[in-house]
Amino acid sequence: MFFLRQLTHTILLHPSYFGAQLEDYLRQKLYEDVEGTCSGKYGYIISVVTINDIGEGKIMPGTGQARFKCSYTAIVMKPFKGEVVDGKVVNVNKMGFFAMVGPLQVFVSSHLVHADMKFDPNASPQCYRSNDEVIQRDTCVRMEIVGCRIEANDIFAIGTIKKDFMGQIQD
Repeated sequence: MFFLRQLTHTILLHPSYFGAQLEDYLRQKLYEDVEGTCSGKYGYIISVVTINDIGEGKIMPGTGQARFKCSYTAIVMKPFKGEVVDGKVVNVNKMGFFAMVGPLQVFVSSHLVHADMKFDPNASPQCYRSNDEVIQRDTCVRMEIVGCRIEANDIFAIGTIKKDFMGQIQD
């Protein structure tokens, strides 16, 4: 799920930022540009741990902007099929429910919940209910990722709670 990765990022900088504070501005810009983003290849970039190198700037002809290539080490989150994760339910409907696992949204279909759990549309808020469990908004759940779809700038996951020890987590 969480990995340390060596990554690179290119920053274009307007000439008005050239000066004594150039390196500080480049560091700040790197944090702003990459933290909280998603790359399909590497996953969600959670945090920049260290900035390894800020290359020398190359002036772009015609614009006067400088291009800096930065290399850095980051903590990334990339989910895998078969991984067990804990999340917080954010939405429940008759089709299933959505849970957030950090920045990753996991959908659990109504077909992938325990057989004894039934959708209760009359409850406020709506929920899946069994004799000993209630899954509704803000419930913490443990689920297994059964599939991931990775796109250029986003990751989508499908989960299940239809296995032993999966479902609502008792606080």
